[in-house]
Amino acid sequence: MERLGGEAETGIAGLDDVLNGGLERGRVFLFEGSPGTGKTTVALQFLLQGAAQGERCLYVTLSETEDELRASAASHGWSLEGMEVYELVPPESLLDEDQQQSLLYSSDLELGETTKRIFEAFDRLTPDRVVLDSLSEIRLLAQSSLRYRRQILALKHFFARQNATVMMLDDLTSDTGDKTVHSIAHGVVRLEELSPEYGAERRRLRVLKYRGRRIRGGFHDFAIKTGGAKVFPRLISAEHRGTFTRDVLSTNSAEFNALLGGGVERGSSVLILGPAGTGKTIITLTFVKSAIERGEHAAMFVFDEELGLLIERAAALGIDLQSMIDSRALVLEQVDAAELTPGEFAERVRVCVETHGARTVVIDSLNGYQAAMPGEHALVLHMHELLQYLNRRGVTTFLTVAQHGLVGDMKAPVDITYLADTVVLLRYFEALGRVRRAISVMKKRTGTHEDTIREYQIDRAGVTLGPPLSNFQGVLRGVPVLIGNEGLMERNPS
Repeated sequence: MERLGGEAETGIAGLDDVLNGGLERGRVFLFEGSPGTGKTTVALQFLLQGAAQGERCLYVTLSETEDELRASAASHGWSLEGMEVYELVPPESLLDEDQQQSLLYSSDLELGETTKRIFEAFDRLTPDRVVLDSLSEIRLLAQSSLRYRRQILALKHFFARQNATVMMLDDLTSDTGDKTVHSIAHGVVRLEELSPEYGAERRRLRVLKYRGRRIRGGFHDFAIKTGGAKVFPRLISAEHRGTFTRDVLSTNSAEFNALLGGGVERGSSVLILGPAGTGKTIITLTFVKSAIERGEHAAMFVFDEELGLLIERAAALGIDLQSMIDSRALVLEQVDAAELTPGEFAERVRVCVETHGARTVVIDSLNGYQAAMPGEHALVLHMHELLQYLNRRGVTTFLTVAQHGLVGDMKAPVDITYLADTVVLLRYFEALGRVRRAISVMKKRTGTHEDTIREYQIDRAGVTLGPPLSNFQGVLRGVPVLIGNEGLMERNPS
């Protein structure tokens, strides 16, 4: 048989990237996972990809009927045309003679007979790609680890002589501690399904083994939706270095620019901290507006607010988000933390940067993003890679974090101040019988900044900063106190 060249692409978006090209032809691979993790979907996509390239494909099933497989394919809008399905399943009590000849009840057969039938199906088609579903049935027939290993070796050697690329599935329903196939297979991929306390189930995969190849290690989120499985490779920022000019980006406010030491450097990250209602989102929108007025594109990911309300609220402050969206200068996305995995979110950000050309990205807020993470430690690692990726692509990133409380000693749900290049702190304070807002820059890696504290207002004109409050004390204690009334802003009508 003439051997096909190149890699056997899986047809699953993102998986070939994780595997560094696909599955090596003429080898046996094991895809294992508990029932419901997506093994059948992955296997069908693997064969459909081969059929689309003119390859002969065979699906040998010991656990599902052909009707069940076709129903699974139809749920994704697929047709199994160009693929042969061979069943080794129990017959119904009433079958005609032809059906009885094509269906076998595996528990009534010796293991050797089952293996022989698989070989016969293979010899009849001589396929380039084979899926064997599932090994649990063969393990039960073998009844001993030694006999099971010998049969798997026999299958491997048979397929190798025919130069077929084989995907074996194992549902881990029997003797899960048996790693026999791990040592025999050329590569092993583990599929997992996680059940959070709230929200939809989440899936991830990991390549446990791939002989002679450097793959993308670690866990990778993946999702199964109508149309099949999609893998979101773990983001590695070091792979995305780019060249750009680190110019300083200013806003339309001279006072804000002065506070920031001239503005924000391109390719840096800005963290805006403050209690609820201090205007963190509105401040990020001023940077989005400035970026679009420069002729650039921007993207904003909103976790905590309904988009319609945000658009209306911004319009009342003179920021027309709808026109920015209509002109395709702004990508505004609602993110449901209960339904979205961190890997899929990172993929969305990458699409906005690499496809839509966004040079300014807003994540509002990290409180919502944290809800999508398994823990604080994982959140910090994800944010580190994501911010490094954006910085290396020349993207200016704005992050918001809502601190707990309104006044006094406030705490953030997660501390990432050391990751951000610039940290802006917002606070409430009381003076002359009114609740006012104060803003200060606590950190800026890329240059000097004003060390004063300024009052600011949010009204129809947007965000307006006043002069430095020279008599303002106590901000570092979390309870700002004004001694005297010099420099206070007059309340603008709203």
